[in-house]
Amino acid sequence: MKFLSALALMLSLSRHSWCFHLTSSNISFRSYKGPSSFHSKIDIKGIHPQSQNNRLSILKSTNENDVQLVVGEDSALFSFEQQRIEDWIKFSLATSTVLGVVAYLWFLPPGPHLGDNFLHSVQSIIGTTSPDATIFTMLAIFAVSHSGLAGLRPYAENIVGARVWRVVFATVSLPLALSCISYFVNHSHEGMKLWDLTHVPGVHAACWITNFISFLFLYPSTFNLLEIAAIQEPKLHLWETGIIRITRHPQSIGQIAWCVAHCAWLGSSTAVSASTVLILHHLYSIWHGDRRLERQYPEKFAIVKSRTSVVPFQAILDGRQKLPDHYYNEFLRGPYALVVCGTIVAYFAHPWMMAGASLLKW
Repeated sequence: MKFLSALALMLSLSRHSWCFHLTSSNISFRSYKGPSSFHSKIDIKGIHPQSQNNRLSILKSTNENDVQLVVGEDSALFSFEQQRIEDWIKFSLATSTVLGVVAYLWFLPPGPHLGDNFLHSVQSIIGTTSPDATIFTMLAIFAVSHSGLAGLRPYAENIVGARVWRVVFATVSLPLALSCISYFVNHSHEGMKLWDLTHVPGVHAACWITNFISFLFLYPSTFNLLEIAAIQEPKLHLWETGIIRITRHPQSIGQIAWCVAHCAWLGSSTAVSASTVLILHHLYSIWHGDRRLERQYPEKFAIVKSRTSVVPFQAILDGRQKLPDHYYNEFLRGPYALVVCGTIVAYFAHPWMMAGASLLKW
């Protein structure tokens, strides 16, 4: 459940927006205060981030001479100079309000307990309270809702606008995601015990490392908190640097890695059931994501697709992806520093997460 865990982690950490205005003498850009966007005129000579001279050493940017012919956006950049305090005040107010309303309606004792009603409806439909069947159905409902609303996005935004549609998307997805996370945390060890590798030397370390790496495979748009909260107008971004050089669909690869690690360690039918839905959902998202980008950026996406791969490192190994000399700089950036810290904190916070989820008595 890496995607759902990441969603909860992103909201709880209140991370900054990581989309940036890029500049180049060969690719013209619109001037704005928010995510980068291109004019249609492109002379593919390579780009370099405007924030190259950022004084903060942790917020590294790619050296101009190292960049391959880049037509997409540079991933995971952050600049304090481009942030506005009023945007983050709005973000804090909006996020706290939404989470408070969802908690009251879905979970809290004084509220109407819509979360309980959702759970009981699911178990009534499938005719069992078995945790593996329940989590399978709950995640299937989430997957259809999440991807369905994403598929409707280009049509709905033309009618109600990008910000309104993002609110609709979050209103549906967030309660379902929190329900799935809470139920899985409470019941992940239940069901049939299929195997027990917990006493095998090295398994815990291998699972921990795999899970840790999986969070480095977050899709770059996950860092755009101001867009996620609709403070800035949400956009469909075509990323090309950073993790995209390794795989064009890092979220899917990371989710698969997360599922493999958790299934290996937990060994329960509930974990396998949840992972099955999550993997199928993210395999579908590979096709769906490419389709959306191809429709939005037909010419540029064809170029990006030709030199990237779904399978990690495949494009690098067969020579289609030319890594810059200082490629590691594309990971030495603020968002990844926060991901590393957040992932470590989340690991040690597992007992508190389990205690919090148990309060729901699901």
